[in-house]
Amino acid sequence: MSGSTQVTGGLLAAVGGLAIAVQARVNGSLAQSLQNGLLAAWISFAGGWLVLLVLVLSRQSGRDGLLRLRDALRHRRIRWWECVGGISGAVLVGSQGLAVATIGVAVFTVAVVIGQVVSSMVIDRLGVGPGEPKPFTTTRVAGAVVGVIAVTVAVSHQFASPGGLWLAVLPLVAGLLMGWQQAVNGLVREAAAHSLATILVNFTAGTAALSLVNLVAWGGVPGTFTSHWWLYLGGLIGIVGVGGAIVSVRFIGVLMVGLCGVSGQLVGAVLLDAVSGHLALPTVIGVVLTLVSVGIAALPNGRMKT
Repeated sequence: MSGSTQVTGGLLAAVGGLAIAVQARVNGSLAQSLQNGLLAAWISFAGGWLVLLVLVLSRQSGRDGLLRLRDALRHRRIRWWECVGGISGAVLVGSQGLAVATIGVAVFTVAVVIGQVVSSMVIDRLGVGPGEPKPFTTTRVAGAVVGVIAVTVAVSHQFASPGGLWLAVLPLVAGLLMGWQQAVNGLVREAAAHSLATILVNFTAGTAALSLVNLVAWGGVPGTFTSHWWLYLGGLIGIVGVGGAIVSVRFIGVLMVGLCGVSGQLVGAVLLDAVSGHLALPTVIGVVLTLVSVGIAALPNGRMKT
């Protein structure tokens, strides 16, 4: 594989990660405008779902991908619960609407990344996704430990106001679920053999979940909707985020997709928080430690003795 192809794959993954950071800011701002984080999350997800539905159904390749997935479900080559990874995305987008305005994009992203690192390590050990199970290693466990320290440092400046600190738990849970989502996404991608169809399946599950949650926790229709049109683009940005990972994995593999994607998320988060005035020194230190923890977790090492 040529060096230029690897660079292209890395850039695609990083752009996908950057898109997730931008999506967090857009969805957080929409939630603040509507005074309803769950409704903002639904608008974001449903908008992306509608665009994907048109794109997939308008192309023969997309329709064929959905048919292949249907056949895989019918013959039990894939199970139904492996097709609902989008619920994890709904949790992520919902937590964006509920938490970003209070804790900022950088703290939000750090929490998501740490949850993702820990869950990915466990999911790899269990062998949930495609490929063989990967054992715990000293470096992976060390990376997770450094990651927990990173989250503590990143939110330490909020210890004086613990009322908002608990919101960091939401993106942490979302990150934990992302490890499972990525694993089952790989299974869906194998069954459908079509990237856009895979993303559509994710968005369908997420939109359905958010629709149900909004019906249960119905807070009424906001008196006014913002005229800032760009705040309604969260779903489109989310497509870029998910698509960047799915496309780039063909060029550089799962490991480098994760590292490049996380780098894109963290760089974007710090820049956005710096522009908005949310950025604090402990957050910068936490971001650096997060990058270190991901790098440590990715280092090769022997199997841990148990």
